[in-house]
Amino acid sequence: MPVSLVTGGAGFMGAHVVKELLALGHDVVVLDDLSGGFKDQVDERATFVLGSINDYALIDALFEKHRFDHVYHLAAYAAEGLSHFIREFNYRNNLIGSIHLINASVRFKVKCFVFTSSIAVYGALHPPMREDMAPRPEDPYGVAKLAVEMDLYAARHMFGLDYVVFRPHNVYGEYQNIGDRYRNVVGIFMNQLMQGKPLSVFGDGEQQRAFSYVGDIAPIIASCVNVPAAFGEVFNIGADTPYTVNQLAQAVMAAMGVQGELLHVEARNEVVHAWSDHAKAHRIFGAGKHTPLDEGLRRMAEWARRTGARESQAFGHIEIEEKLPPFWRR
Repeated sequence: MPVSLVTGGAGFMGAHVVKELLALGHDVVVLDDLSGGFKDQVDERATFVLGSINDYALIDALFEKHRFDHVYHLAAYAAEGLSHFIREFNYRNNLIGSIHLINASVRFKVKCFVFTSSIAVYGALHPPMREDMAPRPEDPYGVAKLAVEMDLYAARHMFGLDYVVFRPHNVYGEYQNIGDRYRNVVGIFMNQLMQGKPLSVFGDGEQQRAFSYVGDIAPIIASCVNVPAAFGEVFNIGADTPYTVNQLAQAVMAAMGVQGELLHVEARNEVVHAWSDHAKAHRIFGAGKHTPLDEGLRRMAEWARRTGARESQAFGHIEIEEKLPPFWRR
């Protein structure tokens, strides 16, 4: 039975990957500091460890005890727009924490390190983004993700550490932290509707994204360690059809059965149009599942109504106040 570590396994995508790994027969250890996840989302068949990827001693002790075959690194604070204003926090959590895991994986001879990067590494390149494009991130979150990708490349060539990198984008679904005001627009919209608030849309709402249902993503991430052709490769993964944020808002209202209102707030500095090409992933992993947006939103809405609204909390420490969007100051 392979033994796998899942960082961020109490969070959104991580909890889904844990379930997929268990279904594949893995013995799973979850490491999560619960800064964005919830312990009750962790499958009870997995071993849960409360802690941070920045805790050197804890990381070494876990690798020493469990001798992991695979590491699935999903822990991150994935707020692209906010990362401009929390630069030190971003790099400490999303870059330095990742390096701790890579170091331990090299020392303890992990067979494959699976890393969830982001479409943010492409920045404002013309969509659809392809893996053969030279990355050009425009925010510190994307910079950190790209740096980890590059470090994995270096670690493989120096030490033989196999890896698979995924660049998912705009993933939504059950277990999303709907109380986070800075990220996950689908969750934000559902939470606002359940609280009777208008849906906050930055600028004119004509930004385009392809929204990816988590149930289509998690199985590919979990099973990739069984596909040797994927080792040492980077893959875009997610949905193909772009929608505007305005279109998404209408679709979320339909899924929730609530006719809300849109509140257009001051535009923020963000990539306007972003979605990916997935031909490479389809070639290596097969076409996989494709859940239409309305169906994925319906499933998430059922879960959100059961879970209930969550109070949105302001980020604890903003490092740079200049140009912080006024809506985030409330």
